[in-house]
Amino acid sequence: MPHITFKFEEKDKKPITVEISKGEIILDVAMDSDIELHHNCGAVCACSTCHIYIEEGADSLAEITDKEEDFVDRARNPKYNSRLACQCVLEEEVDLVVTIPDQSVIIGH
Repeated sequence: MPHITFKFEEKDKKPITVEISKGEIILDVAMDSDIELHHNCGAVCACSTCHIYIEEGADSLAEITDKEEDFVDRARNPKYNSRLACQCVLEEEVDLVVTIPDQSVIIGH
């Protein structure tokens, strides 16, 4: 079974590695694993609070849509590997590594 490693920009947080299955959404895996990742819109691709950086395994995720890209552009410090965790569905059984931006500067749940 593939794994996903969550890294954090916040210096006091250590990486966490958990299992992920084909068809799962990164945001759901984070929430099920008690990993803080804001998601103000309720995971419907209507905000940018679940913004993450895909460090490894990007090709195994569902392709980014125009709508998601529009919201990624509104995120704090977007990069070439930015995605919204609510839109990242694992399509191939591959290990992933993602970095969660500093959540302390985002107002959300």
